[in-house]
Amino acid sequence: MKDHFGINRVLAAAILTALSLTTVTLRAQSPDSTDVAGTTPRLADGTPDLNGVWDTGGTTGFLRPQSLGASICLFACEELEQPSPPEGSNSQRPPPDRPSYKPGYMARVNDLNARQVEEDPLLRCINPGLPRIGAPDKIVQTSSQLVFLYDDVVGNFFRVVPTDGRGHRADVEASYLGDSIGYWEGDTLVVETVNFNDETWLIDDGSFHTTDLRVVERLTRTGDTLEWQATAHDSAVLAEPWAMRPRTATLTDVEILQAPRCIDRDLPLMHDTALSHDNPR
Repeated sequence: MKDHFGINRVLAAAILTALSLTTVTLRAQSPDSTDVAGTTPRLADGTPDLNGVWDTGGTTGFLRPQSLGASICLFACEELEQPSPPEGSNSQRPPPDRPSYKPGYMARVNDLNARQVEEDPLLRCINPGLPRIGAPDKIVQTSSQLVFLYDDVVGNFFRVVPTDGRGHRADVEASYLGDSIGYWEGDTLVVETVNFNDETWLIDDGSFHTTDLRVVERLTRTGDTLEWQATAHDSAVLAEPWAMRPRTATLTDVEILQAPRCIDRDLPLMHDTALSHDNPR
């Protein structure tokens, strides 16, 4: 799950400090589950049972910087701490997990990245959007829909994903998390989301998108683990669809909590907004 922080600490924490929050331990039960080690529980209709609270690992690495030489690392620092492979070796460090942009758009990405402390929507209590928000922290599933609940650093959010064959709605305005519909491909839940606004980033480091964004998520449960993978399609600015590295969540006993109020009140007090970091997320 994702740790809680008021936005009054977000900016300082993103640059200088490491904060943590202890949550309350509760048992999350899946009523239709027949969980046995090595098996995947199913609902009465035969679909995999995705109900439960899922420990996604959170996004708090973004708020737990580590000093690596002259840079500040915000996420997946263990990858950067690994020594470079010997010359001629076939072993290579994975490339940064970022989208590729068409010529002419990288300048904007680089500018937003250089001014992330000033420009990042997340640091202004804005919904992270998709796919940046990541996998759901809790899923409530019925035979006709799923509800995704998020326990994010800037608040609690939700999505309703119909799985009854209906199409996308035409009577709703664009939003941070868009309009979602889902369907099953075998034991994998596929969620297609459209109708986004352009006020969020795909991921850190200035990776902006347009209102043409379409995100396809794939969720597969195996035993007590849930694999989540998302692909962002935005032909207006992206050179190719961006498939994020799959992430794995595990079923947990720790219930999600109501997030504290998110208040943006640090930026006017900051004297130095410079941010130098290596962020491979």
